[in-house]
Amino acid sequence: MEAHHRIDMNDLRTVEYVVHNPAVEDYRLDVYLTKRLQLYSRTMVQKLIKDELVTVNGRKSKPAYELCVHDKIVVRVPRLVEAQTIPEDIPLDIVYEDDHIVVVNKPPHFVVHPAAGHWEGTLVNALLHHCGVLPQTDDIYRPGIVHRLDKNTSGIIVAAKTQGAHFRVTSQFEARTVKKEYIAIVEGEPRFDSDLVDGPIGHNPHDRERMMIGGLNPREAQTVYHAVERFRGFTLVRAEPKTGRTHQIRVHLAHVGHPVVADSLYGRRESLYDWELRFSQKPADHPPEEPLIARHALHARWIAFAHPETGEPVEFAAPLPEDMTRLLEALRRHRAR
Repeated sequence: MEAHHRIDMNDLRTVEYVVHNPAVEDYRLDVYLTKRLQLYSRTMVQKLIKDELVTVNGRKSKPAYELCVHDKIVVRVPRLVEAQTIPEDIPLDIVYEDDHIVVVNKPPHFVVHPAAGHWEGTLVNALLHHCGVLPQTDDIYRPGIVHRLDKNTSGIIVAAKTQGAHFRVTSQFEARTVKKEYIAIVEGEPRFDSDLVDGPIGHNPHDRERMMIGGLNPREAQTVYHAVERFRGFTLVRAEPKTGRTHQIRVHLAHVGHPVVADSLYGRRESLYDWELRFSQKPADHPPEEPLIARHALHARWIAFAHPETGEPVEFAAPLPEDMTRLLEALRRHRAR
């Protein structure tokens, strides 16, 4: 049932169970709760346990805990809301479209698919309005979506318009035959003109929003980067991810000491102002100004793959957005070598 609902983690209710039946002794905690909470998947139950929303006898536990008679289990259960993704008339910058795929130049600050806190106003809502219908995927909130970009990453993103196209494009991503190129502006000046960052990426155990080298359940990840243009204290970089992990380019560049400019999760600042490029500190009489950029300076510039219907190679590109162009112009004015 959970697959047909969205989960509202901001609306929790408390339920309690006491183990009376000796027949369930030695049951795993997650198995027992999945049988009790039949509207919730075992994966969701395990997440509740790991997020410490489940206690056994007043203490936090683990999914594999084996139950005993008289154990008291307290669970804070999120509310299930009937799933409904609504088409919305939101303008799209369509780079290419045919009967099988649609390629969009996504602006920054635009969420790709509905999720907690962003159930409306997403790229999926806009695509449903534009296309009329999109093929369903394993996640009901991501119809047609074959890959993702972070909310604040701009650039090329591809969606499928048919079930067959979705299968054939996602298969290429899984086989790592899709080629992608990103443009980033990073802090500092890399030692090498080109380098490979090879480091597995997993979840940060202390912050669920962050990823890290190593971490929980790490998966292999490789990124090649090239220094395209150097400035005093900054560098324009071309990055080519060989794998597709969450936040991969941002994590890898931060790992080698060159975080993406204005990356609030992995970087040194949340925004960058023109005065910061000109002065060591802001003059007392300096007038207020808008930041040059107020999101991580990362743009998905180019993608290439085999067309899902014809099999012919196709490629698509998107120009740098206004904020990154503005930042580059300021660097060339104030920080040129």
